[in-house]
Amino acid sequence: MAKGSRKNRNRERVGTKARTSEPAHPAQRSSPNRPKIWVLLALGGVLIVVVAGLLLWPRVSTLSPKPPQLAELTFVGGKACSDCHAAETKLWQTSQHRHAMDHATDQSVLGDFNDAAFEYAGTRSRLFRKDGKFLVDTDGPDGKLATFEVKYTFGLDPLQQYLIEFPDGRVQALSIAWDTRPKDQGGQRWFYLYPDGAITNNDPLHWTKLNQNWNFMCAECHSTDVHKNYDAAKDQFATSFSEISVGCEACHGAGSGHVAWARQKASSRGSDHRLLVTFDERTGITWSTETGTLTPTRSAPPSAVRKEVETCGRCHARRGQLSEDWTPGRPLSETHRVSLLDRQSFHADGQMRDDEETYNYAPFRQSKMFAKGVTCSDCHDPHSATLKVPGDGVCAQCHAPTKYESAAHRHHADSSPPPSCASCHMPERRYMVVDRRHDHAFRIPRPDLSVQIGTPNACNDCHRDKTATWAAQQVETWFGAERHGYQTYARAFRSAWSEAADAQALLAGIAGSGDVPEIVRASALAELPAPDLNLIRRGLSDPDPLLRLGALDGLEGVPADQLWTLASGKLSDPVRGVRIRAAELLSAVPPAQQPAADRDKFVQAAAEFVAAQTLNADRPDARTALGNFFARQANGAGAEDEYRAALRLDPSFSPAAINISDLYRQLGRDSDGERVLREALSASPQNASLHHALGLTLVRQKRNEAALDELRQAATLDLSQPRYVYVYAVGLNSAGRRDEALAVLRNSLQLHPNDRELLYAALALSREKGDSAAALVYAGQLSRLMPGNRGIEDLIKQLKQ
Repeated sequence: MAKGSRKNRNRERVGTKARTSEPAHPAQRSSPNRPKIWVLLALGGVLIVVVAGLLLWPRVSTLSPKPPQLAELTFVGGKACSDCHAAETKLWQTSQHRHAMDHATDQSVLGDFNDAAFEYAGTRSRLFRKDGKFLVDTDGPDGKLATFEVKYTFGLDPLQQYLIEFPDGRVQALSIAWDTRPKDQGGQRWFYLYPDGAITNNDPLHWTKLNQNWNFMCAECHSTDVHKNYDAAKDQFATSFSEISVGCEACHGAGSGHVAWARQKASSRGSDHRLLVTFDERTGITWSTETGTLTPTRSAPPSAVRKEVETCGRCHARRGQLSEDWTPGRPLSETHRVSLLDRQSFHADGQMRDDEETYNYAPFRQSKMFAKGVTCSDCHDPHSATLKVPGDGVCAQCHAPTKYESAAHRHHADSSPPPSCASCHMPERRYMVVDRRHDHAFRIPRPDLSVQIGTPNACNDCHRDKTATWAAQQVETWFGAERHGYQTYARAFRSAWSEAADAQALLAGIAGSGDVPEIVRASALAELPAPDLNLIRRGLSDPDPLLRLGALDGLEGVPADQLWTLASGKLSDPVRGVRIRAAELLSAVPPAQQPAADRDKFVQAAAEFVAAQTLNADRPDARTALGNFFARQANGAGAEDEYRAALRLDPSFSPAAINISDLYRQLGRDSDGERVLREALSASPQNASLHHALGLTLVRQKRNEAALDELRQAATLDLSQPRYVYVYAVGLNSAGRRDEALAVLRNSLQLHPNDRELLYAALALSREKGDSAAALVYAGQLSRLMPGNRGIEDLIKQLKQ
């Protein structure tokens, strides 16, 4: 394969590659006024699934072309930069960026391919060399042993992955990886990236499947100037890049204009260097310490757009790509949908979870460092990607060692060596088995929160033989009873994720606070159990696009007749990602109800939304998102085509199967819906949502016994969904099995004590049974959840009588 040259027409083309899982969309929320389930059952209603995923809003810029001076720029390659920037190039040569991806050669391959063997999930793989090629015998897409050639290396430290190219242009990441750490640290061995499971060829995480595909998952951030080039009609890729690894232009953008400027005579160059971005946020900036407190203070406030953070965030954020038309220094939300804080990837206090790739962008945006104006290159050399000063020295650039290295601060005088700044304020979490990553929120250790809500803490990371209560008492002895810190939102998100009665008030307090990081406020808006329109209006007008996006997410569940007034202004937002989200949300408003004055704005933003899904047409979630969009716009044929395309890509993709079955319900084709759901279940028999949807389909066909069996399986397979239990209990009661219904409700209430549907159902069935005492208990819980509710108060009086 020929190397990419300086001309775009000579871009290197590859098939496809793999890695990582898809970030999840902000939590779904039902309208507080939704109809009761027996009404839904009677009407045969299956709510359309809004496909989750920050990856659901990808897009291409067809309506926001680059200015002429940018559009004409081309990528020139790192060699053109090194002619003038030799020192920076030398630093880059040793960096992880330089080795993010490479051709498989004797120099780049670090793993043992000397006829090594590795066993996993009943498969014995062999890694060997033949005729100068690196090969692996392992289970292929059909589960049978086959020989595959390793075409590329992926990464350098602490592990290296290997990429295999298929004839259709797909490149997949092998899940057998090489631990590059020294042997005395447990390295120099083959290991499997999913050691706790038994991943076979039928699993979505198998190395040959969608979720290990490089073209979509990894290419953008491991090479330079990547274009996915997916042909949906042929289901093939012709992915290309101008430079195989992360080169100069991956951060600085296309360099032809700057090279042309540099080649001019010095006397005629002028002051415009023709750079797409000037990383000048630290130019002329000093940090000083306040007298008495030694608190570092920046000499000038940071700019509104944090160019370095937004540029680094392109790859160091959990996000989905919206467009390939990225320009460095612009807000990341222009071309990417950034993941907010959610329960899948973060703890309630914002700490990243083990084995979840949260990257550094979201943690750093939670930090006091970010709020005060610290930027990436304050700590990291941008070309070598190493710390600018080793160890605690990087912190001592701003934080006086006389204060922070003292025993009075560290309280570990008897430890040798003493704990580092990072060990207490940047706890490590593990990703990909061996990759230990520091949390960049720079948080104060909070073992007291561990006691209260179960979040981890840095103290017990070391003192594993002690309890969180012990650690909290030690911290209180040293620093006093009051614990504050900069991250003050743990209780609010814990309440939201545990369905507590105070979730609405606590999240509203976070969303409306000016002292809380913007990414947290945006997350709070998206998590509100019921939309707070005053807070949402404020969020929609906030300068930070993340706040505007969080506010739009917070409008999920608002009736369509109110949406246009609230969200239509964002159809012409200056940031593309906001326009796309607004168009997706407003697609629920029928065209006839859209004001003529705004219709063109919607059409333009909708075109951007469609272009975004088209960019990611290789993904079932994007195809389903487009199907949902067409369904809301009364384009049934278009919706059906997209849902079917999603299922061709992944026959087990439940949102597509559920949504097309609902489309068929509306068309009076329940038998076709049943067939689709059963086909999806044959590929994913443990999927609770598919069993639930099939149960409702069978109810509409009056096949009640078969329906109850499907609803039972849904309620049993996914205990995290009280809705499934609720529907199953209603079905049991309708079948004359009230006591069984009450039993499943009681069991679910142990896990979801604040779920209102479960409580209402348990109350109703207890009254029907004549058990006023039990009914009074459920009514009391509802009263605590909804204080001042006249209906519940009257009911409690009746029950007491």
